[in-house]
Amino acid sequence: MRKESIKSASTRTCAPERENCAKYDEQSSITRKFERFCGFRLDDVSSFDKFTNLLYQPTDAASLGVVRALFGLCMVLDVVEERGLADVDIKWGDPSECRFPLIHGMKPPSLPWIIVIYGIMWMSAFGIMLGWRFKLACSCFVAAYWYIFLLDKTYWNNHTYLYGIVGTLLWGTEANKYFALDANKQKGTTSTVPLWNYFILKFQFFVLYFLAGLKKSGAEWLSGYAMTNLSAHWVFSPFKLILTTEQTDFFIVHWFGCIFDLTVGFWMLFQRTRVPAMIFCTVFHLMNSRLFSIGMFPYVCLATMPLFCNTDWPRKFISYTKSSCVIKSEDSKMETSEREVSGIKTVCKRIKEGNLKSKSVTRRQRFVVSLLLLHIGLQFFLPYSHFITKGYNNWVPGLYGYSWDMMVHVWDTILVVIKVHDNVSNEDRFLDPKAWVQTDRWEKHGDMARQYAFCLRENLIEQKKYMLQNGHQYKRNPKWTSLSSNLSIYIDVWCSLNGRFQQRMFDPNVDLLTVDWHPFRPISFLMPLLSQYSSYRYKIEEIQQHVYTWSNDTDVLFVADFPGMHLDNYIAKNFTNVSLTVLEGEVTYSDENQTEGVILSKESSIPIKTEQFHRVKTTSAYPACYMYTYNNRNKQQSDTNGPLEPETQKEVFSISKELNYKIEAWSRALNHIVNAFFYLVYDVPMVRRVHINK
Repeated sequence: MRKESIKSASTRTCAPERENCAKYDEQSSITRKFERFCGFRLDDVSSFDKFTNLLYQPTDAASLGVVRALFGLCMVLDVVEERGLADVDIKWGDPSECRFPLIHGMKPPSLPWIIVIYGIMWMSAFGIMLGWRFKLACSCFVAAYWYIFLLDKTYWNNHTYLYGIVGTLLWGTEANKYFALDANKQKGTTSTVPLWNYFILKFQFFVLYFLAGLKKSGAEWLSGYAMTNLSAHWVFSPFKLILTTEQTDFFIVHWFGCIFDLTVGFWMLFQRTRVPAMIFCTVFHLMNSRLFSIGMFPYVCLATMPLFCNTDWPRKFISYTKSSCVIKSEDSKMETSEREVSGIKTVCKRIKEGNLKSKSVTRRQRFVVSLLLLHIGLQFFLPYSHFITKGYNNWVPGLYGYSWDMMVHVWDTILVVIKVHDNVSNEDRFLDPKAWVQTDRWEKHGDMARQYAFCLRENLIEQKKYMLQNGHQYKRNPKWTSLSSNLSIYIDVWCSLNGRFQQRMFDPNVDLLTVDWHPFRPISFLMPLLSQYSSYRYKIEEIQQHVYTWSNDTDVLFVADFPGMHLDNYIAKNFTNVSLTVLEGEVTYSDENQTEGVILSKESSIPIKTEQFHRVKTTSAYPACYMYTYNNRNKQQSDTNGPLEPETQKEVFSISKELNYKIEAWSRALNHIVNAFFYLVYDVPMVRRVHINK
């Protein structure tokens, strides 16, 4: 009896201990699972010093070295092609060409010196690829790259910004410890790098995908209006076996594109989901390389995917290929295997030794980690910082560069009118919107439109001086040579955003030479987007489909305008059966032969005479919407000459064509460098090509 009471008492005493042990085991199991899943312990991020120690853990440099070499190779190709070394004479050769620098007043150097800068950037890309004088190569590449980047905003893209960021981050790493000429020279050094070398680069590409997904998660993208008719390309042929063209556009391009960008970064972080995620990622980027003219961007993303793999995968891969491909004697095989295993063990030993070292954190390490955290904060903040830099906003926030809103906004510009008013003679002159410019990016940004206006005034005055110095030119262009220096410039841009009505972007009555602009204040001359008619896009599609059934050459154009404003339009003779129909509001129509205007209300229509100007003025108290329907004779002639080649019949990727293009581009690039050298050293005149507007 006494034994039983003692036993029951001991059981009651041990019960709490057992419960505590069970809880401890459960917590330990969760902790182990977390550590196995994430690669670090929760305790490692419990304080700043512990987090710093975590980021400075020695890690195998093999994967980083391979990624560095592949990124350098991509930059070697990019400098020639998308950066423009092959066509540097066309891009930068004309001193009167209008530029759009981020810092107003910043001007590019002369052509020979810009070629020198390009040459430095190109040679530095080779240095990054080969891992030769890596730090010097990175510094030269980054300095030259960002300088050219700042010279002209019209060439900005999300991926051009990405290249500069990756180059800057690589500059701070020790990516030359493996697969590099520097590593061969310094054989005594360890082949490990701090963990943060991988961490910050993986973060940069993770945030590329994730923020692109966040930008696509809005109604503008998910409604399917951004990338319409993209599925007509041959790369979507497998999807169209089970889906229609419209379904492919909506579900594959828009919805799957959003889900992919949002999640693929997470899938690549974890071991179990990494392989399928990388397969999807590879297919995604290869498709993009065929769909869009985005240079080396898909290949840079492919080249940096190994960052998400185990850091020692190159060593294991080399060990595997040697053991499976090289036929040797058994003794030789054993010696080779032992040597390879010994090499891997040496790296592991150095990593363990590093982990066992004193955990004291230096001031320099704290500073580096603070910079990394600052970079992380900036990368999350900048894409949403447009409430600060309001002067660069238009209908959508921010410049197309660091926002990661890739392909979310599609613009369709139908008309740009540039009016030069001479305030002395009170005369108007009109300029070609392609004058002294090679890109149309400026048309959608108020800051660039203002820069363009100042450039036009400067060029017109310089051209007048030149013509006055040449008598024959004066006689041929008396209208332009009589211009005074007291000018006003007005720009009227009509465009559509993501399938909306065509509408004017800037106030056409504002002189861009006198208007006030500030980078931190909203653009005063920007007309608002008529978002109240955004829901009209579904009806626009219905009307389009109905008009297309009339004949093979009919088309329709949708226009919206503000109260009190008017559109002066000229209909060329190649258009027939032109009519104007009012969809919303009230307008007054008049042409050259009419003394009084015709008032048109909602659902009213009127035929339009061709080969003359007409005016459509909005007279309602709210914005009016109307449409032109017409027959296009040019389309009739093309149909008569033969059917147009459908999108699905586009030529598939040709390796020989790509190689020929690259060989020609490299030949031109080398020729430019040689010409610049002889000009700067021996004063030999340079021959350059000129840009011709088609």
